[in-house]
Amino acid sequence: MNGKGDGLLRIALVGTRGVPAQYGGFETCVEEIGWRLAERGHDIVVYCRSQDDPPSRADSYRGMRLVHRPAMHRRSLETLSHTGLSVAHLLLHRTNAAIVFNAANSPFLPLLRAARIPVATHVDGLEWQRAKWGGAGKRYYRFAESWAVRWSDALIADAQGIQDYYRTEFDADTQLITYGAPRVESADERLHELGLTTGGYHLVVARFEPENHVDMIVDGYRRSEATRPLVVVGSAPYANEHTARIHSLGGDHVRFLGAVWDQELLDQLYSGAYTYLHGHSVGGTNPSLLRAIGAGAATIAYDASFNREVLQGSGVYFSSAEDVARAIESAEQNQDAVRECGALARERAASYDWNDVADLYERLCLSLAAGTLVRPRRHLFAQRRPAPQARDRRRVSSEGVEGT
Repeated sequence: MNGKGDGLLRIALVGTRGVPAQYGGFETCVEEIGWRLAERGHDIVVYCRSQDDPPSRADSYRGMRLVHRPAMHRRSLETLSHTGLSVAHLLLHRTNAAIVFNAANSPFLPLLRAARIPVATHVDGLEWQRAKWGGAGKRYYRFAESWAVRWSDALIADAQGIQDYYRTEFDADTQLITYGAPRVESADERLHELGLTTGGYHLVVARFEPENHVDMIVDGYRRSEATRPLVVVGSAPYANEHTARIHSLGGDHVRFLGAVWDQELLDQLYSGAYTYLHGHSVGGTNPSLLRAIGAGAATIAYDASFNREVLQGSGVYFSSAEDVARAIESAEQNQDAVRECGALARERAASYDWNDVADLYERLCLSLAAGTLVRPRRHLFAQRRPAPQARDRRRVSSEGVEGT
């Protein structure tokens, strides 16, 4: 069951779409830490979601071993069905440690613990707050959080706001391990493919989900007197109505590119943008934001604690379409301020290093395998603390814990 030698481990990464990373933060994290740990000699096994078109059956990628399992193509069951099949395989092919991504997968944690596979859960960024989930979905996610606390040997949070949330809600400790910010070099030779020039457009990169506020950004841009076009990269596989609303808010100067999977082209879009507008509000530390600051993009971000944690003084913040309009107009009128914000953003990016992130994951997995970690809760039946409204009428949100 051990890895290739003393101190080397077999580590399973479970619960994501897998690699190559083409979707979100968890997939980016799996790829970036996975290949680094594999390069250090660890045997890294990544469970990947099989795709029907085209089928993905590669056995390895960047030194990681890949195991493909299918998933039901329904939003409410896609993640769980794939993780269930992945865990079934893992129980027969044991590892020294497992990292399960997404608290929604916590119902499978008792199986891993029963098999004596040490497991850490990388909890998501308050997933139950996403508008796409109805009442049953929200209740499930809040239930799943409590199970992650009960059954994990360790919890991983990628933002201080998430760490604070688990301490407030469950009196549970988490290990704070953020993502890395790749340094994106300035280049623009491919922008001409889209009829764009460096500094000649504003940029949004996001899935079209309500809590990413793409509609607010497009609406704000439409209200502004901006002269540079707004370029929107993104789509949403399950949100046709919301996608239609976003498109309806656009005008002649809003260009919708859909999803862009070409990383070189996407990086040039980041580095060439006059400003980058970031509307994410519930997802913790976001890879799109980190890639933007790694490209030195002057960033206008939704006013959420996760975004302030990353940007600090390098960003400009908005909470409404009117704020977006004012911020874009101000940016177009003050190029020196835009350049200064971009330089500060690149400085912030230097503090988010994937090598440091891989070090922390390696240390965590070694501790899991050695059995030296103190579990998040010492007893089985960890429970959520009293509901927020019962605690001095305090409100828990993506902004942290606020009084009402």
